[in-house]
Amino acid sequence: MPRNVLCFVAPLFLLSACASAPQAPADLTKEEGVDSRSAYGLYLAGEAALKDGAAHDAARLFDRAEQMGGADQIGERAFMAALLAGDVGRAATLAPKDDEATPGGKRLGRLTVAVESMATGKADVARAMLSADDSGAPQTAASALLAPWAAALAGDTEGSIVRPEAGDDRVVAYFGQLGQATLFERAKRYSEAETDFKLLTDGESAGDIVVLSYGAFLERRDRRPEAVKLYDATLASDPNNTAIRTARARAAAGRPAPPTPTLRQGAAQALLAPAASLIAAKQQQLGLAYLRLVLRLDPQRDEAWLLVGDVMSEAGDLAAARDAYQRPAPGSDQYAAARAKLAWSYQGADEPEVALKMAREAAASGGYEARLTLADLLRAQKNYAESSVLLTGLIAEAPNPDWRLYYARGVAYEQLGRWPDAEADLLAALKIEPDEPELLNYLGYSWIDRGERLPQAMAMVEKAVAANPKSGAMVDSLGWAYYRQGDYRTAVDKLEAAVELDAGDPEINDHLGDAYWRVGRRAEAGFQWRRVLTLEPDDKMKARAEAKIASGLPPTASAPAKVAGQ
Repeated sequence: MPRNVLCFVAPLFLLSACASAPQAPADLTKEEGVDSRSAYGLYLAGEAALKDGAAHDAARLFDRAEQMGGADQIGERAFMAALLAGDVGRAATLAPKDDEATPGGKRLGRLTVAVESMATGKADVARAMLSADDSGAPQTAASALLAPWAAALAGDTEGSIVRPEAGDDRVVAYFGQLGQATLFERAKRYSEAETDFKLLTDGESAGDIVVLSYGAFLERRDRRPEAVKLYDATLASDPNNTAIRTARARAAAGRPAPPTPTLRQGAAQALLAPAASLIAAKQQQLGLAYLRLVLRLDPQRDEAWLLVGDVMSEAGDLAAARDAYQRPAPGSDQYAAARAKLAWSYQGADEPEVALKMAREAAASGGYEARLTLADLLRAQKNYAESSVLLTGLIAEAPNPDWRLYYARGVAYEQLGRWPDAEADLLAALKIEPDEPELLNYLGYSWIDRGERLPQAMAMVEKAVAANPKSGAMVDSLGWAYYRQGDYRTAVDKLEAAVELDAGDPEINDHLGDAYWRVGRRAEAGFQWRRVLTLEPDDKMKARAEAKIASGLPPTASAPAKVAGQ
């Protein structure tokens, strides 16, 4: 079966994340077995809140426990709750120091004190915290990247331009050199700054953050044509990159260049890299702690707010996620991405009208990403006609359209019954991205279900399954290919495997019921069709399942499905 088309969400710094769950309860002291009259009961409630991702509730409960004389019980957990809730000043006062604290807690505590000291003008304290010999992973990278900025805050220019080192840590190497380039510029050592920028932008893998930083440097040096050329090089491969397009328009028009980042802004940018790396490595809690430190240094760091929203969404704190997504202001490079995530948070919470209203308001500005979000939401809400119109406009605007635009419009056309148009779009997408499993599966399944090009479709689906053997949807496509060719026993084997991988999908269960019927397992077929009715099928599938429950399947022809063109 075809899987849902990937949603387009504007790219973030290093990571994007997905939909949200219901918010954690506000008063966890009412849970069974928790005595809110005792410090220990409050401590247990705080632990439960922290485990559920409700850091604000946890911090409140730990504070109440401390007031009732339970400070000895709280320790490191209260520190972590305050930090995750974004109260970095409070966390710094609670930073673990005693012998009972874990080594990791002590290291994170020192990093927190260092950041709070940088934020409050105590650079010498920050330098002492960051130079601790036992900083340890993952704080080693953070300390190395922050140290030059602490030196700059302390007025030590020579100490600030020393390249950070942390063994073979690629994050430190890359972002340390970026920080050094910016600090060279601040020291008016422009030639050395440009050497660093050029080294970072050589090759094909320069990230947006480096291109934007180098471009802004060129603009500040009144070298706008070179900045435009740099931006154009990125836009050649990523023509819809909003941040780069905005920067190019500014440089081409001769508008004022962005100012050199402040020392606190530079430190925040340096710390954002290890924060995003931790989240990408599924260390969500520690990654969130780092993001809170980033935002203590630079409360307007919009990339960090979006990542906070993603982490809180995954933790189930929908209110906190939405609060974070609303932080980027109109005009920010991250505004379109933030509005998209905010709209999807309502779609995921079964509030489609609110989601669509927000998406329409954002799209009214004419922004590319906002219109793309609207097209995605319309497709999710089965408004395929309007979605396809929007996608047609986006494809027409793009010099080199992304394959996913053709893919999304192809799906919309297929749902509208416009198969020739759908097939043309899916083939256009396949030409651009011939090895993409989602695309191979969707087009292959579509041909299989129509009884067309079965050998070619079978090969495509086999390739998709080889790339994603744990995908129930893709294994289902393969099983359905065997079914359509009359090999019902193999179809049963494949479809049983697909159901094991994705037991809650109504279409996979429906296919397995059909295959059981064809091999004479009639009772099991009926069970599968009845199960389909419990899995929220659409009206068409529900009617089909009910008809099969009543009458079974009609006799099949002796020959397998005809292959188109044979």
